[in-house]
Amino acid sequence: MESAQYLTCVEHSVNPGNPNPGRSQPINLNHYATKKSVAESMLDVALFMSNATRLKAVLEQGPSSHYYTTLVTLISISLLLQVVIGILLVVIARLNLNEVGKQWQLNQLNNAATTLVFITVVINVFITAFGAHKTGFLAARTSKNPL
Repeated sequence: MESAQYLTCVEHSVNPGNPNPGRSQPINLNHYATKKSVAESMLDVALFMSNATRLKAVLEQGPSSHYYTTLVTLISISLLLQVVIGILLVVIARLNLNEVGKQWQLNQLNNAATTLVFITVVINVFITAFGAHKTGFLAARTSKNPL
């Protein structure tokens, strides 16, 4: 009895954040990877919506605006990359990380997705630097009536 209490105490000191010190279950890597992919997908959707809004603003301003062609090109490339990233994340989420035979493929897909996310971030930095200003009623109203 005393050794069982000692073992529980030692296990709790090794895993101090474990809410159930008597139960040490391994992390389900497949579940973790799926959660990670879902979180990345939600961020991808938010960025996609932001870029669609920026593209609309640039198109409303028309070809006479500064950097029109550059912005339309960069935003279009970013949108395309985000669609590819989204597809990769869906594929990654559907594959089972616990199958040893699929781990190499999942690693390669994850590396590709990470690289594409990095490229998309760099492109979006340039999109922000060149700037796409909002147009329409709100822009017209604020320019006439600054508060």
